[in-house]
Amino acid sequence: MKTRNLAFIGGGNMASAMINGLIEDGTDPAHILVAEPDESRREQLAARFGVRTLNDNEEAAHQADIIVLAVKPQALKEVATSLAPALAQNRPLCLSIAAGIRLASLQSWLGATVPVIRVMPNTPAMLGAGASGLYAPPDIGDELRDQAEHIMRATGIAVWLDEESQMDALTAVSGSGPAYFFLFMEAMENSARKLGLEEKTAHLLVLQTALGAARMALESASELAELRNSVTSPGGTTEKALEIFTQGGLTELVDKALSAARDRSIELSESLGKEQ
Repeated sequence: MKTRNLAFIGGGNMASAMINGLIEDGTDPAHILVAEPDESRREQLAARFGVRTLNDNEEAAHQADIIVLAVKPQALKEVATSLAPALAQNRPLCLSIAAGIRLASLQSWLGATVPVIRVMPNTPAMLGAGASGLYAPPDIGDELRDQAEHIMRATGIAVWLDEESQMDALTAVSGSGPAYFFLFMEAMENSARKLGLEEKTAHLLVLQTALGAARMALESASELAELRNSVTSPGGTTEKALEIFTQGGLTELVDKALSAARDRSIELSESLGKEQ
């Protein structure tokens, strides 16, 4: 992709993850600008990445071809409306990674002529292992879509959604998903200790097993059910454990949990997007 000036409005953890991924992917730090109100945070970002930092969002907007809105959802309306006059002049592509803020609200705050793409990353982006969902309205052309995808692929995989409403489902699956796996690994680790394994041994075994299973699933052409069956011998230990999960209603419980997360995402979208 042609080198462009990229400005992050907000320099938190997700912004840091994206900056790290972009630099490792070959982006020159001189083309990355971070507007961040916290002075110590600005100093950390400049020292770690060699990027330019400043305390003025509007100045950053004037210098950018692409802007990443990386502030908390609760603060986005104030930030976006203050940026609108600057954005009206050069109309940079804006990527919003703020969970729950819909395009209609973003366009209202930023200006109707500013191209906006919604992005939902997740925390493994900090390790370059993220999963991001993107949604752009129909009037966003291929060139701008390619620019957005290039940025997000620097932190992991990036998938496009056909409908904005799918953002709520994606939030429930990949946005919140890491916490589900942490909970399951935590439960496995606790059980392993109860079975007599030392704490460090239990911890390492659970984490490496989770990593190995994920890699097998990613690198295999087989369906998940086929992979599960391949390690489940009839009458064996795995089959007995899976029977308990099934009897406990694991599948139904996962359905209920993800539906609850999706519904909460919708509620937050409606609340955060209200114009006051």
